Amino acid sequence: MTDRKPMSVVRTGEKCVTEDSKQTDTKEEEEQTCSTGDTPTLQELEELLHSAPRSCHHADEVWPNLFLGDMFMSHDKFGLWHLGITHVLNASHGKLCCKGSDDFYGTTVKYYGVPANDLPTFNLSPFFYPAAEFIHLALLSGGKIFVHCAVGVSRSAALVLAYLMIHHHFSLLSSIRCVQQKRWIFPNRGFIRQLIDLEQTLRVERQNELK
Repeated sequence: MTDRKPMSVVRTGEKCVTEDSKQTDTKEEEEQTCSTGDTPTLQELEELLHSAPRSCHHADEVWPNLFLGDMFMSHDKFGLWHLGITHVLNASHGKLCCKGSDDFYGTTVKYYGVPANDLPTFNLSPFFYPAAEFIHLALLSGGKIFVHCAVGVSRSAALVLAYLMIHHHFSLLSSIRCVQQKRWIFPNRGFIRQLIDLEQTLRVERQNELK
């Protein structure tokens, strides 16, 4: 993953296709599968992630005002200013390759660091809700947020997927499809398992709310 050469610094885009938008017959069938309560298997999700076009930039707008990217962009304070970034979520906080901190960005940018390792054994799930809330409040305030790790395909991508699942009630499959329209992502196997668990937890909670 580290040998990919982004073709440009940033790519912006419109809001991704959701379950209420027009989709291909294949996507409609996949969404119907999720709506019935079935979660794709780990292998099926990995195949979906692997099959997507491997297109990444240093920053991609994967949701309105939500940018997902890498450490190169996180170090480019002028580039972030040019995008209008008001919040930064660093999913590799404390790592030597990522300089992120409140001091680094100054008072004009709100910073939140998640000290995650990109290892299948690392438990990222305790950060799903705090990170999702940070993203949610950033967007609710009218800000723009940049979420990143070292490469921008595993740790940070998993947190963005969790945000879409928690605050927009997307299924895991819908969340992946949404982000894939703007950026290639591939959370490690451990993170995918944790996102599957998150989906099952959210499904039970929402079913209980309807009772």
